[in-house]
Amino acid sequence: MIASLPPRRDAHVVILTGVAGSGKSTALRALEDAGFYCIDNLPIVFLDKLLELSAHTAGEVSRIALVVDAREGRFLPDAPRIIEEVRRTGARVDVIFLDASDEALFRRFSETRRRHPLSGEGRSVPEAVAAERTTLAPLKAVAGEVVDTSQLNVHQLKELVHHRFVEGQARRMGVTVVSFGFRYGIPTHADLVLDVRFLPNPYFVPDLKPLPGTDARVAEYVLAQPDARVFLDKSEDLCAFLLPRFRAEGKSYLTLAIGCTGGRHRSVALSAELARRLERQGNEVRVWHRDVEKD
Repeated sequence: MIASLPPRRDAHVVILTGVAGSGKSTALRALEDAGFYCIDNLPIVFLDKLLELSAHTAGEVSRIALVVDAREGRFLPDAPRIIEEVRRTGARVDVIFLDASDEALFRRFSETRRRHPLSGEGRSVPEAVAAERTTLAPLKAVAGEVVDTSQLNVHQLKELVHHRFVEGQARRMGVTVVSFGFRYGIPTHADLVLDVRFLPNPYFVPDLKPLPGTDARVAEYVLAQPDARVFLDKSEDLCAFLLPRFRAEGKSYLTLAIGCTGGRHRSVALSAELARRLERQGNEVRVWHRDVEKD
């Protein structure tokens, strides 16, 4: 039990977990750049001592990020209990599970020639990945967010972490509006997903095809559609209904994803306009155009 810990309502702990090769080191570096005190592979049983020590730093070490994964060994089964006990002290604890498809993991280990941490005892990489997924299942179950990094490069993962933890530090619930292309997969961290493929596609307008949805000409074309205006009105109403209720449940962030076929035109223009409307409602809103630069 963590009975000795004083109330730590000023502490924010981010626990990065997930399978090897999913990008935990990249995410940890992004948090370190943002001013978090970062530790890789800290035994979870020492978390209470770490918070106890941080209480004596006059607030200089109030934001902590650590990686907890299969390297924990025999300490790993205690992780869900310890996380809950730390939360009861008043500290904010976010658990983020980074995942990727088996195909992506096999490719990354092949390209980097890294040794999987569980590949001992004659295990192949596929066998090690399967064993790791089983080992990490309890931690994945308590994660507040599961992020699939299969289609994300290093820069996109850093940007996602920046949006989630750096720009979202205000006390009000942060809202991120993400535009994406269904061709590249639905963002797995999205809380709400809206499909705008029913609208006319600027891709088939020769003058607009090469332009992104951030261009005023594309935005004007998309927003001039009657159905686009109805979509925005109804989406704004939906958010006006949902956001206060999410806040009442203690949710500190919300990710709303708007998708079209390729993520370059319709979803980009509509995401930007919906974000502007939500800002006028007094929300703190960030926009991320995930696929706008893809072919």
